[in-house]
Amino acid sequence: MLDLTRPEILAPLPRRRVLGLVSSLPLLSWPLTEARAQFRVEVSGVGLTQYPISAVGFRGNDAASENIAAIVRADLERSGQFRFVEPVSAGLDETSRPDLGPWRERGADSLLTGSVTKLADGRFDVRFRLWDVVRGQDLGGLSYPVSAQDLRLAAHRIADHIFEKITGVKGVFSTRIAYVTKAGPRYSLWVADADGENARAALTSPEPIISPSWAPGGAQLAYVSFEARKPVIYAHDVASGKRRLLANFKGSNSAPSWSPDGRSVVATLSLSGNTQIYAMDAAGGEPRRLSQTASIDTEPVFSPDGSNIYFVSDRGGSPQIYRMSAQGGSAQRLTFNGNYNISPAPSPDGRWLAFISRIGGGFRLHVMELSSGTVTALSESNADESPSFAANSRMIIYATRDRGQEALMTTTVDGRIKTRLAGSQGDIREPEWGPFLR
Repeated sequence: MLDLTRPEILAPLPRRRVLGLVSSLPLLSWPLTEARAQFRVEVSGVGLTQYPISAVGFRGNDAASENIAAIVRADLERSGQFRFVEPVSAGLDETSRPDLGPWRERGADSLLTGSVTKLADGRFDVRFRLWDVVRGQDLGGLSYPVSAQDLRLAAHRIADHIFEKITGVKGVFSTRIAYVTKAGPRYSLWVADADGENARAALTSPEPIISPSWAPGGAQLAYVSFEARKPVIYAHDVASGKRRLLANFKGSNSAPSWSPDGRSVVATLSLSGNTQIYAMDAAGGEPRRLSQTASIDTEPVFSPDGSNIYFVSDRGGSPQIYRMSAQGGSAQRLTFNGNYNISPAPSPDGRWLAFISRIGGGFRLHVMELSSGTVTALSESNADESPSFAANSRMIIYATRDRGQEALMTTTVDGRIKTRLAGSQGDIREPEWGPFLR
């Protein structure tokens, strides 16, 4: 990556996994294969603040397979914090100094220009520049030399740069999501861009796959497979497709979650005869029991600082969310509204806890502000599940039933902006938003 701020450089499933496991249903393939259909993105709602931005088509983009400016636009609009202003007809690139008056008249605050150049080695040099239209200032730019397969990634990185430059918050467009689909008798674990595009199957099996969990840095996924006719936890290297066994102890092994430093994993095991929470070294070894009850304790997940674990237990008579020290011990109950609260998902900044609450006969996404305990419902649907925060804590991905189909949705933490990522076929389950890539 080159810094273009210097002029000299610019020259030329089971539907619900809590408190129980599906019955066991061998792996068919490990190679990553592209998804056959792209996702459709629909954005609804209006945020309190939207930044008006415009972009011109990148010079030389016709030689590339991806429309860089269009991907950047879609990313920014999907966040709910940007509004696109139709561009003025002008032939510009990152070396141009545009007349910003016409853009100002159209109400744009920012302008994106750039170019795509095919290099002799077959790669593409994607360059961009961002302009502050109101102040008439050059906000700088960058260059990304990438392979043809990484053109979308370059566009996502440009969107990340713009998002952070304008909002002051790190963008998450170049992160990835994982999710599970069931199409007929086949289960698949997918890894996709944060916008749902470029999806590739990391694993395909006739047996259920559940509980995907990203390791810090985004290089590995833990998940539960039933290929051994019982739930077993594996760690999967996303780049190579290789896997290793994490937990295959007596009884069931489920609900893995990584510690923030990636050195340990917490999981739900039934070694003692009942379902309890254990910690184990991520490199292997004997598990250490953390919860000590006769109840069912499950769905453990670390707090962002690694000091606590959120989990679900029926120790009070119904499934509720609790918090205990990462070393084990007594637990504090956090949820009191309703008699069924599951799937805790803390935000990376430690401010929020997303979870699913049963309202009437349906399941809805909620978020709790941890400092105050205030709970807010974020959806009006009746089949939400498996929330997961984006790495910048600004959005949540979850699975739901929308318009009669299983779908992935994202929502802002205030619930004002919702985005639908609709798959073409099969049930879509258990999404997990990946961390910032290292």
